[in-house]
Amino acid sequence: MSSNDRKDPSHPDEKNPSRAPETAEERARRKKNESDNQDEALDETFPASDPVSPFIPSKPPESD
Repeated sequence: MSSNDRKDPSHPDEKNPSRAPETAEERARRKKNESDNQDEALDETFPASDPVSPFIPSKPPESD
């Protein structure tokens, strides 16, 4: 499997520009990899979607 995205253009020096169509197994593996990458990205950005919750210290009790 290549390290490029499917949408990346071929490099002019690439030896075999015509690739065989992907098999059902390759497609399933690619789709799972894309899904896993998207899930990981969502997990990494999740706290950014939460509202800010600032800490407000309480005032010390007044002495009698």
